[in-house]
Amino acid sequence: MRVAQFLPHPPAKVWRALTEPELLAQWQMPGSEDFRLEVGHRYTLTAVPRPNANFSGTVDVRVIAFEPGRMLSVGWADANASRPADWTITWTLEQEGRGTRLFLVHEGFDPDDPTQMMARKIMDGGWRSHVMRSLGNVLDRM
Repeated sequence: MRVAQFLPHPPAKVWRALTEPELLAQWQMPGSEDFRLEVGHRYTLTAVPRPNANFSGTVDVRVIAFEPGRMLSVGWADANASRPADWTITWTLEQEGRGTRLFLVHEGFDPDDPTQMMARKIMDGGWRSHVMRSLGNVLDRM
């Protein structure tokens, strides 16, 4: 899934909201306060379990790659090893006028797995509404 969102804030400010644990904790799932901008770093996020999407509610996250001020890529896997979710979320920032165009790519869904397609549908709505709105609110308060 792909989401593009214009944010009326400079890229450096958006980057801070994506990578500073005290800011992440204000708009991402609980556990994001344990984030470190370090390839290989692992931490755990918690959310509401979604049995209809075969989601346990606990996400093991690892930092895969980053380019300071421009791109952050993390891997997400359901902490319950019997669940097949293994996704990559990549944030990319591009300056647009005085603001930032933030791109999110969430990939790795198995199109042949009905529960993964349900998870994709749920998360697509969440990224576009709740997450982007929460991020925007944090940026407005910074």
